[in-house]
Amino acid sequence: MARSVLVVGGAGYIGSHAVKALRTRGDDVVVYDDLSAGHRSAARFATALVEGNIHDLARLRNAMRQYDVDVVMHFAAWASVGESVRDPIGYYRNNVTGSLTVLEAMAGERVPFFVFSSTAAVFGNPVTTPITEDHPKAPINPYGETKLAVERALPHYEKAYEIRSSVLRYFNAAGADPDGDLGEDHAPELHLIPRAIDAAAGRSTFQIFGDDYPTPDGTCLRDYIHVTDLGDAHLLALDALRGGADSSHYNLGNGRPTSVREVVDTIERVVGKPVPAAIAPRREGDPAVLFASSDRIKSELGWRPRFEDVDTIVSTAWRWREAHPSGYGDGARG
Repeated sequence: MARSVLVVGGAGYIGSHAVKALRTRGDDVVVYDDLSAGHRSAARFATALVEGNIHDLARLRNAMRQYDVDVVMHFAAWASVGESVRDPIGYYRNNVTGSLTVLEAMAGERVPFFVFSSTAAVFGNPVTTPITEDHPKAPINPYGETKLAVERALPHYEKAYEIRSSVLRYFNAAGADPDGDLGEDHAPELHLIPRAIDAAAGRSTFQIFGDDYPTPDGTCLRDYIHVTDLGDAHLLALDALRGGADSSHYNLGNGRPTSVREVVDTIERVVGKPVPAAIAPRREGDPAVLFASSDRIKSELGWRPRFEDVDTIVSTAWRWREAHPSGYGDGARG
């Protein structure tokens, strides 16, 4: 009999897309989320929703026991580079201490498999591009450091508690569910594509953080990956662990560097309106160039992104935002 997947942070942006993908193929999925940054309506595809904080060890253990969980997917992290520079205490408490509490609950309930939402920020300024999984890890901001701290803990938890893990390092998650069921709704909104879409819709002026980077047009180069493709990767990682695969690390990107100005041009073309933009100072902790090699997950797990080009990514984000100008409208923003 199949057991349940516990998706910690499953009411948030990426977690909710993974939940929908799991439920679409018939998995039993329990979302664990305190809804401080997530949306109750974004968790509606789950079999059950448990409201709880990742620091609540007893509640985590009870959820794992009650729903007969054998896999935990962990998305409940704070994820703003700039905020992490201003508030490292909060980031270490939430991203490191909170993650270790989840792992402690897993050890106590003998939950054997862990899929961890990590980030390209663990690499810092790239020495070579595209960035492979073996690239040196030298974070330049607390956010990346907190994610790397958890990555480094995992082999010890495997040795002591037999928890095998799959670490998925995202580059720039973007877009929205192609069916229009789920999208991106944060407050404040920090991600580039929804901020630029809001500017095109007349809600704000878009800020370009730095135009003096050593790149062709002076703006940062990033690798944008569709959130649905991320969800697919989580299912493949889960299936590999259940099938006996060793612990692993995978980079997730499209391998195509796109500049901020190129994204703005794409949004203007898709939306059909100009994006009012102003140049702002660089954000501390932002590398000039980040893009991935995802060859390992393609060869080992057969992952193939379905929404690779930036036009498609932007189009899904725009359709969802156009249909949901106030976001989910449920009071929470995450």
